[in-house]
Amino acid sequence: MTPGLEEVPCLLMRGGTSKGAYFLADDLPGRPAPRDELLLRIMGSPDERQIDGLGGAHPLTSKVAVVSPSTDPRADVDYLFLQVAVERPEVSARQNCGNLLAGVGPFAVERGLVPAEEPETSVRIRMVNTGDYATATFPTPGGRVRYTGNAEISGVPGTAAPVVIEFPPSAHPLLPTGSVRDVIDGVPVTCVDNGMPTVLVAAGSLEVTGYETPRELEADVALADRLRAIRLAAGRLMGLGDVADTTVPKPTLLAPPRSGGAVTTRTFIPVRCHTSIGVLGAASVAAGLRIEGSVGAEIAVLDSGSDRIRIEHPTGFLDIESSLGRTADGLPSARRTAVVRTARKIFDGTVFPRSAETAPMSPHPLGDQR
Repeated sequence: MTPGLEEVPCLLMRGGTSKGAYFLADDLPGRPAPRDELLLRIMGSPDERQIDGLGGAHPLTSKVAVVSPSTDPRADVDYLFLQVAVERPEVSARQNCGNLLAGVGPFAVERGLVPAEEPETSVRIRMVNTGDYATATFPTPGGRVRYTGNAEISGVPGTAAPVVIEFPPSAHPLLPTGSVRDVIDGVPVTCVDNGMPTVLVAAGSLEVTGYETPRELEADVALADRLRAIRLAAGRLMGLGDVADTTVPKPTLLAPPRSGGAVTTRTFIPVRCHTSIGVLGAASVAAGLRIEGSVGAEIAVLDSGSDRIRIEHPTGFLDIESSLGRTADGLPSARRTAVVRTARKIFDGTVFPRSAETAPMSPHPLGDQR
């Protein structure tokens, strides 16, 4: 495809509690700069309403999945996640998205990258952003993806077919700083990475309850300043460098559960407060709760006889299977992580980008894949 092409095949899908545009890599420019410039015009950024594009005026609805056949023998397809900023001309490839991941397998079957099997299909996925892997299994009766079903996830109305996503242990250390606890600006934190770099903080240590609504937390200027300072320092401790212009690590406030779960969460992405919680963020939270001596371990209510952890968030809960092992050095490591998500095809067709001549600004992408 050439950058000047003014129509692009696109499949718009809800994946988990996010919504995004899914593309075949061959349908986009091969080089990051023209690709990102095109995606800004497709999504309608920069504009707080994204009125002239596909974006939904929120980070959770301004996402892109780029999928291609994988040359890795451990995977069927490659999945590159791109976060398109809403109000800024920026496209970031520096984090992953476990919600859009739920739609990658169905998309691969829809586009003929993976043949459908009976009665269900498993698609092995390499997540290009991090180099991690996942396997998504979903129903394909009669050789077609079935989107209807009885699976229900918080934050999404109605029910849909289940997409079971299993993550093998990551090659990244579960504790990137090498410590179960660190202290930043006098606040105890646990920095954990089980697919998403995350900073666990007890809500009470920041003088909030952790039960506030996302809007209330976003309006707290003092909290925002403290979270920003903690995130910047944690990024350096976790080996991520200067994270001022990136979306990771993600601070997550923890409070005791209120509705029978293990813990209550409020996650920042990184400025806006998530209306639920991301899949990979939840995977990191769940693993962090199981680490003895962590910030989360003293707050969470865990069932010692089960791998399942119910993580409460502003619009409900997310159940995740999580168990830990030990490295040869005796450090905690993720052993098994699995989650049930749902996905739905919203439309499949052609998107017409905003004209390059009328685009307000040139992009300054956050990603480092120039």
